[in-house]
Amino acid sequence: MKERILENEYWYGACVKYGLDMPLHEKSECELDFSSNNTPNQAMPFLVSSRGRYLWRETGFKIKFHKGIMEFPDDVLMVSGYSNLKGAYLAGMQRHFPFHKKTPAKNLFHKNIYCTWIELTFDQNQKDILKYAKSILDHGMPAGVLIIDDGWSENYGDWRFHSGKFPDAKEMIAKLHDMGFEVMLWMCPYITADTVAYRKALKKDILVKQEDGDTYIVKWWNGYSAVLDISNPKAQEWLSEQLNELKVLGVDGFKFDGGDSLHYREDNVTALSISPDEHCNLWAGFGEQFEYNEYRSGFRAGGYALLQRLCDKDHSWDNNGISSLIPDTLLQGVTGHPYSCPDMIGGGEYLNFQEMEESNLDQELFVRHCEIACLMPAIQFSAAPYRVLSEENFKAIKRSLKVRDKYLNKIMNYVDLAAETGEPVIRYMSYEFPEEPVERISDQFMLGNNLLVAPIYQKNCTGREVYLPKGSWKLGDEKVLSQGEKLYRESQPGCPLVFEKI
Repeated sequence: MKERILENEYWYGACVKYGLDMPLHEKSECELDFSSNNTPNQAMPFLVSSRGRYLWRETGFKIKFHKGIMEFPDDVLMVSGYSNLKGAYLAGMQRHFPFHKKTPAKNLFHKNIYCTWIELTFDQNQKDILKYAKSILDHGMPAGVLIIDDGWSENYGDWRFHSGKFPDAKEMIAKLHDMGFEVMLWMCPYITADTVAYRKALKKDILVKQEDGDTYIVKWWNGYSAVLDISNPKAQEWLSEQLNELKVLGVDGFKFDGGDSLHYREDNVTALSISPDEHCNLWAGFGEQFEYNEYRSGFRAGGYALLQRLCDKDHSWDNNGISSLIPDTLLQGVTGHPYSCPDMIGGGEYLNFQEMEESNLDQELFVRHCEIACLMPAIQFSAAPYRVLSEENFKAIKRSLKVRDKYLNKIMNYVDLAAETGEPVIRYMSYEFPEEPVERISDQFMLGNNLLVAPIYQKNCTGREVYLPKGSWKLGDEKVLSQGEKLYRESQPGCPLVFEKI
């Protein structure tokens, strides 16, 4: 099917990793292929237009933009008749991915999240986890949700605490709770081959197979593993039993990693004979039973009550680093993923981060990442800022946390509103101001409908240009009557510019 792009029409959607490529318009020359999600982040078979149209198909598809024409498969649904981006998004959401009327655990937004990954990587152990938690409090940062990352278990698929690394996991969790932390554990749908857990899963017939009947072994970032067939109710029951035993120990929830579409194959043999994207979708659905959850990858999980983190970002200013945080989060919003987290402060790509730390860790970048994250729905630390930053730059981190405290009630209100209405928490300017020439702005955002947030995301800058829509605004003690114009303002490191509509 071919469809002409309207004058001044801008399209947003598909894969969250495309944030910097959005919006697409009549002069765009590109082809998006998300017939299967090959990105490390969320994907939705949905594109939505500033002129009140949207595209939808239950499965992913290819779309080509060329000489003012969109070309896509005939079975893709094209719906028009809505006045703007907001109208088309809400109509598409209500019809195709209505929200589940609940949010992830409120403390995932109300408190800071701390992940042990950068500090401990694969050396997760009881002594150092308690030391990390204590150091957070000792340096004047508040207790929050502590995620114990990969390396805590006996093996993948054997979701028990490693007895050598954790001599008394129950006592550790009790101490963390006493310190004010909730506790989450990393886990994945993969099973280390040639282990007792693998043999049990094989006997239960709950593993993904090849066409010849042998166990399917996937190559993923941690090597080679068997894969749990999450389409099999017996597999879900087996995994739930293990996770519920951990909850008896005091664990509050889980970071559900893996399950990416690209780690399955079309010819996999499974209980329900499903596609790679459907595997990914079922993995997301499985985790929704736990109020404390986190996901990084997903397909057609818009509207689910899941904390959706951006994929691991480089410790850099470029398009795979800090520059992508706002554009990707904005795209999460109009694809049904409002409960978002802009990766770990400073970047979550640990090899990249460690290399930089040994030579030239960019403290300014660390501060600016926190400045961006402080008014996002969730904020997550991993590398301890008081360890890697100077005293002056650590003070900037604390300033960001004070900014978050100031607006936390608004963040929480918009998180609750998202569950009821499906509206994004972090919104494109064009979502709130359809009559203004703001469709291509993706380096500032609206928090709800009346807070315009403009963090600094470029190196060696002390201020930035902001587009301020028509109307009366307040920036601190300054009142601005805008005719719809660009203005320049400076800000203290760690403090994003926040204009309140009055």
